[in-house]
Amino acid sequence: MDLGLQKEQFSNAYLCAVAAAAGFQSYKPLPDVDKTDWVIAAPGPKGTVRSPKVEVQLKCTSRDVLRDDHLAFAVDIDTYENLRDPSHMVPKILKVVVVPEDVEDWLMHSEERLALHHCGYWASLRGLPESDNTASVTIPIPRRQQFTVEELAGILDRIATGGAP
Repeated sequence: MDLGLQKEQFSNAYLCAVAAAAGFQSYKPLPDVDKTDWVIAAPGPKGTVRSPKVEVQLKCTSRDVLRDDHLAFAVDIDTYENLRDPSHMVPKILKVVVVPEDVEDWLMHSEERLALHHCGYWASLRGLPESDNTASVTIPIPRRQQFTVEELAGILDRIATGGAP
């Protein structure tokens, strides 16, 4: 399989694992016509919004993008403009999964543990300014914004009360 497809499948599995552990639904809208790879929803009443949702643009990289306090990830200008647009009814986030260079190091398992390596990070670009760039924009994603069960629950809790991710 092509390495790009492997990264896509691995990042899909990571997203589904976190959403399942959090007790949320995850599904792929087909076809992807609006820079939305996945939708994650909290079923039932939650806050002031019933079944809050977040749309996810999913990326995976093995490049050296980690800095001391953030991830420096470049997205194409169309993706940037779409994700920063505040007029979307359902909020959108960017999720970036960083994997080791060697595919054999992506997954480790035993009878006691299944470990996906390295880590996923998320950012909301909603409301960021327009860019004068014509090709891409590098997004600084704080390393503390790891895509975990707790972070995902917090994102949907904020959306459920009318807030931003």
